[in-house]
Amino acid sequence: MPEFRMIDTGAVRLRAVVEGAGPLVILVHGFPESWYSWRHQIAPLVGAGYTAAAIDVRGYGGSDKPTALADYDMEALTGDVVGVADALQPDMPAILVGHDWGAPIVWNSALSRPDRFAAVAALSVPFTGIPQRPFTETFRRAFTDKGRFFYQEWFQEPGPAEAEAEADVRRFLRSFYYAISGDAPPGTWPDKPAGATLLDGMIDPPRFPAWLSEGDLDYYVAEFTRSGLRGPLNRYRNHERDWAWAQQFTGRRIEQPALFIGGTRDPATNLFGALADPMAAMRPHVPLVEGHVLDGCGHWTQQERPGEVNRLLLDWLGRLPH
Repeated sequence: MPEFRMIDTGAVRLRAVVEGAGPLVILVHGFPESWYSWRHQIAPLVGAGYTAAAIDVRGYGGSDKPTALADYDMEALTGDVVGVADALQPDMPAILVGHDWGAPIVWNSALSRPDRFAAVAALSVPFTGIPQRPFTETFRRAFTDKGRFFYQEWFQEPGPAEAEAEADVRRFLRSFYYAISGDAPPGTWPDKPAGATLLDGMIDPPRFPAWLSEGDLDYYVAEFTRSGLRGPLNRYRNHERDWAWAQQFTGRRIEQPALFIGGTRDPATNLFGALADPMAAMRPHVPLVEGHVLDGCGHWTQQERPGEVNRLLLDWLGRLPH
């Protein structure tokens, strides 16, 4: 295992793997993951002449875990990313790379602090501009109000989702990871009625795809067994706060060079079917974005397809203005 550093962001202390020398690239993971989701990217970034800083987002792993729900809003999380940049490379802007929830975190960091971030890459989740309504309203119209289950609705009330996931962390992670991977047959993510729980109808596969070894899974299980799921789930309970905070940036675009990598089998890439063309939806808001959608790739982009992601990421980094 690599050596960890604790980074004081001013609000919390974050655990990070920091390796290499050169321009700073901050790697921000999603749910339910950790710095470890970037294990295939760190060495290639270092080899290409960059400093790679893979953080545990607040609430995860070895990072601080504040107790208040509001401690996990987008303003706080983008502040953490700024704090990491200030601590590790105070004299010049950093480069951001994020996946899953890490993608909105890095998009919003680049949007809100263009002085601190020179470029931004996001995996899985596109940026489609400042939201006109909280995401809770959007998914309730599309799912809950029609009597259909949506996982983020299940996550809204503190307590039940934590209890279900923490009762058997290994089953929770195996089922969740598998269901939206590129290896799962269609329908593995079940369409079920509102009022169901996350794991109702979910499959714990007898054999997991090769991109996540038993050792990898052991690491994630140990991390979440120690840290619990309250902090990670609190991220989903801030949609209204996130919407209110974002309104100050209405009309602003992400003007930095940007990279997007998604997957044809990733429900987040097309926003659960709402986007026919994620790149077309992004360009008015991120004019310098270039995009790649990997055929057959599911949600866990940089773990499922590390070779392709590394090639695309390093090529893009190499073309950035220096």
